[in-house]
Amino acid sequence: QVQLVESGGGLVQPGGSLRLSCVTSSGIFSIYAMGWYRQAPGKQRELVASITAGGAISYTDSVKGRFSISRDNAKNTLYLQMNSLKPEDTAVYYCNSRGANFAWGQGTQVTVSS
Repeated sequence: QVQLVESGGGLVQPGGSLRLSCVTSSGIFSIYAMGWYRQAPGKQRELVASITAGGAISYTDSVKGRFSISRDNAKNTLYLQMNSLKPEDTAVYYCNSRGANFAWGQGTQVTVSS
């Protein structure tokens, strides 16, 4: 069973930055398109960024130009660099395959507040 462990969240002021990491236990991580999702209180979970096995990247409109997704296949790790954070980015952030094929991890809380 693939395990997903997210880390790097925290409390940051508007305009600040955070870098999230997601370590997977999967030896086949490299073949999956992976994504970062977030769920704000009272809202559905949404996909905010994804990266294919070949490195093609896409972002939801609200984070374009501010967030950057990357992956290190040798370390089975997915990253999300978040810059110019806004209060509306506050959510629990999760990683998973783009098809959400794996069991969800515990997520990492990101709070943007002054």
